[in-house]
Amino acid sequence: MASEAPPFWWDRPDWRSALLWPVSAIYGLAAARRMRHARRERTGMPVLCVGNPTVGGAGKTPTAIALAQQARRMGREPGFLSRGHGGSLGKPHLVDLHHDSAKSTGDEPLLLAAEAPTAVTPNRAAGARLLIAEGCDFLIMDDGFQSARIHFDFGLLVVDAQRGLGNGRIIPGGPVRAPLVDQLRYADAVIRMGKGDAADQVVRLAARAALPIYDAVARPRPGSGVEGRSFLAFAGIGDPAKFFRTVEEAGGTLAATRPFPDHHYYTDENLADLLDQAYALGVDLVTTAKDAVRIRRASDIATRLLDRLTVIEIDVEFELPDVPERIIRDTLAAFEG
Repeated sequence: MASEAPPFWWDRPDWRSALLWPVSAIYGLAAARRMRHARRERTGMPVLCVGNPTVGGAGKTPTAIALAQQARRMGREPGFLSRGHGGSLGKPHLVDLHHDSAKSTGDEPLLLAAEAPTAVTPNRAAGARLLIAEGCDFLIMDDGFQSARIHFDFGLLVVDAQRGLGNGRIIPGGPVRAPLVDQLRYADAVIRMGKGDAADQVVRLAARAALPIYDAVARPRPGSGVEGRSFLAFAGIGDPAKFFRTVEEAGGTLAATRPFPDHHYYTDENLADLLDQAYALGVDLVTTAKDAVRIRRASDIATRLLDRLTVIEIDVEFELPDVPERIIRDTLAAFEG
């Protein structure tokens, strides 16, 4: 669904969202019922779930990575649970960075696996057992907040401060995954990612529910090598425009931009077209780490493009530096309680 998110989802409600309202209402009722009546299996290990109230990129994956890094600093052995967006895997699969591709496991699992063991499967309980067998003692579920079939000890919702809930409508009339009130019922905290007021509705409802609200921003990792250079920037993420702004904030100049759908798998034809445009403009190429893992494969055109490609890595910076430690401790306390 995320890769097919129509642009009208992020504008003011219009005739399209109104036309789809009956379907959205049914979807919302089903999603709320699924959350309320889900039978959540306990894993025997603390579980932290990081999710979005909407489809599209709000920064949950870099947030999950930052929390895994904090868990490791606190003496834990974190592991990631992911459904993945790649091919159908018949059983829980431990991501192998040397042999797996984005096409088989999804792009986000490859990013996660660079930080900690990552299990890909729709069956989160089976994935948890696989990670525990690998020695993990702190599980972080990347997404799955609305559809979890395992018990999580701490639910964290990440909302984009610039896009918020979009038009506020539930799928398919908008980007919201389930009624917001029902989602907040299972949340323990909210992270407002970035600067802007589009997340104010979520923040108000979270405050009424006495949930902690934390602020964070996604920043380019120092040493990206972008400053003073001109680029053709391309991205296939939930909000490509956010990445294009990131390039400029890092000191780069945008000669041209090419947005693609979220989780877009780049064909050799796509890559050849990007290379031709970059050569014509006399500039280099720049993209996200998530896009880069979808390009890395054994083909001549991919090798040529990667030689000319700059990849911007993103880190999450919390307004209050102790927030990651607080979230890990709260997860452990809930598990032990």
